[in-house]
Amino acid sequence: MKSRKIALSFVLCAGLAACSAQMRTHGYVPPQEDLDNVIVGVDTRDTVNDTLGVPTTFGAVKDGNYYYVRSQFKQLGMFKPEEISREVVAVSFDDKGVVRNIERFGLENGEVIVLEHRVTETSVPDLGFIRRLISTIGGPSASQFIR
Repeated sequence: MKSRKIALSFVLCAGLAACSAQMRTHGYVPPQEDLDNVIVGVDTRDTVNDTLGVPTTFGAVKDGNYYYVRSQFKQLGMFKPEEISREVVAVSFDDKGVVRNIERFGLENGEVIVLEHRVTETSVPDLGFIRRLISTIGGPSASQFIR
């Protein structure tokens, strides 16, 4: 009788543990300390690669800006993973390959918002690309292809 209680307790604990939320992060966004080390108007593509690492996406827009993207997913038990946040850091360059601006974008209530930018002008010429990159929440995501 005692072994049945122990077995039942074990099964119950294992079942509860399986229902706890699992958090996963995909992609990479450089920490703020590293972003602070990139100097607008001075650093080039090569120094950005050395300081921040290889970007998640680049060259997708004709100007060759760098985009660092990070998504966070939460999964409860056997249910489909849910993307709970996405962040994009865009590093734009001028014609000579020198950093023109650094901007950080997030998603708030389904809308792309600028969390931070270094200079007063909006340097990302194709904000539509950023909107597509960050606002695919609810559509196909990387978690659907990872098992």
